[in-house]
Amino acid sequence: MIDLKANPFFLQEEDIRWVEETKASMTTEEKLEQLFFPIGYSPNEGYLQYELLNRHPGGVMFRTGETEELFAAHTYLQSHTKIPLFLAANLEAGGDGIVAEGTAFGKQMQVAATGDPEQAYRLGKISCAEAQAVGCNYAFAPVVDIDRNDHNPITNVRTYGSDPDMVKQCGLAYMRGAKECGSAVSIKHFPGDGVDETDQHILTSVNSLSCEEWDATYGEIYQSLIDAGALTVMVGHIAMPAYQKKYNPDFPKKLIPATLSPELLQGLLREKLGFNGMIITDATPMVGFLCAMDRRLSVPTCIAAGCDMILFNKDYGEDLEYMRQGYESGILTEERLNEAITRILAAKAAIGLHRKQREGTLTPRREDLSIIGCAQHQAWAQECADKAVTLVKDTQQLLPLDPKKHHRVLFEILGKCPSEERVARRFIQKMEAEGFEMIPYEEEVFDFTKPVHMETVEEFRAKYDLVIYLGNVENASNKTVARLNWHTSFGAGNNIPWFVEIVPTLFISLQNPYHLRDVPMIKTFINAYSNHDGMIDTVVEKILGRSPFEGKTPVDPFCGKEYLAY
Repeated sequence: MIDLKANPFFLQEEDIRWVEETKASMTTEEKLEQLFFPIGYSPNEGYLQYELLNRHPGGVMFRTGETEELFAAHTYLQSHTKIPLFLAANLEAGGDGIVAEGTAFGKQMQVAATGDPEQAYRLGKISCAEAQAVGCNYAFAPVVDIDRNDHNPITNVRTYGSDPDMVKQCGLAYMRGAKECGSAVSIKHFPGDGVDETDQHILTSVNSLSCEEWDATYGEIYQSLIDAGALTVMVGHIAMPAYQKKYNPDFPKKLIPATLSPELLQGLLREKLGFNGMIITDATPMVGFLCAMDRRLSVPTCIAAGCDMILFNKDYGEDLEYMRQGYESGILTEERLNEAITRILAAKAAIGLHRKQREGTLTPRREDLSIIGCAQHQAWAQECADKAVTLVKDTQQLLPLDPKKHHRVLFEILGKCPSEERVARRFIQKMEAEGFEMIPYEEEVFDFTKPVHMETVEEFRAKYDLVIYLGNVENASNKTVARLNWHTSFGAGNNIPWFVEIVPTLFISLQNPYHLRDVPMIKTFINAYSNHDGMIDTVVEKILGRSPFEGKTPVDPFCGKEYLAY
């Protein structure tokens, strides 16, 4: 039985009546449709009506877009739906997770580097307040994975670091900020990412901890956030053999993701942790889900196993048909379908969507848009950046920089990604304004079939006063590694830092905190954890000595290798 008066729903009699009456009014087809949470591809009203609303989804998520477009799209959706919709966004790092004009507060690891969970509260408050302004009521956040493996390409700066207690405290603080905004949260990615070195976007990843190890780390985090009222849990395409075998001694050797595992959904999450709220899958077009089972079976099976909503689709129409077939064949029972619908409706009632629809306040108000990127939010973001930048080492005592002493700077940005041009331009402009001559590295091409003059050591020494690398290797889905790559070979060109004993060299990482493993020879290294403009400006202030380094590293930047500290 689902207790709608208990944590995390806390519904009153009037709310429960709406849940039961709404459920009773729905056809079986509408119930099956309500299980889906598709991605929105266009703000066009024709698309919204005929591709989305006519299929009665339970929720919709748009990627980051322009404020006016999302405001209009969300307004149309909520104005033309029978049952109010969850409207979600990946609000992991600020209001820019929903609108381009939103406040870029900072990645979660940046927040943890301040050592102050109150910064996570501000992250939740800013993210959800700006999202609510355009009608978004559901945060796919906070990420409560633990960055245990420095080779993992997808957790990294998305997490609050490697200390389970800091992850827990920051997760709780984020939830508090979101709750004040009236937003639902989805703590993710159960049963916990960051143990292995793989990415569930391209395979089924594995949490290989023992039951006891999991209980003391991820389990403690999830239990605390569940007890504090987390409304939903997002389940990853992550296997966890220890608990799967504990609840089912005959569990097959094949990796089965949590999204298809009743052992983890019903046994671990529902029974052991006592989670009474709504369970949503992570995006099901991920290979970690696709490769586990024929999609004709996996779509209804994930609901039958214990999930309540299915996020995104390989093909929306096809997935709907697979769900119908699964219901008709008995994979998805009537009892399980009604349980899922009850929790979906109860979660919507818990954040008052039914009351807002009745009162005419379900759609956003134009006057509320002024909060997006407002001065208070920008000031909070700047304070967080100032407290987070971490001086990992400066064994050559290079800092602070002096534009007279270090005037001629060879500069290179590492990491081919969409933000590369913006980041490089911002940093160069800030440094040039301070009097440095910034000399961008130009890729050298050598034809070794012909006589080649490569710059000599003395020529290099005479040409530059300082070398700065700006690491901008963004961790993103569908990548197997987040490492530094070089395009020049041994002895050729100045791409690889062969010159650290010749010219002072500084490495500033704006993303991955573990780059020292690839450049152990560099003696001055800074971690900044985020690459938004405010962070770049803050880093410049720090390296000029105008502001002290206050950051406390949330992970081991030396990757367990003592020699990296020297």
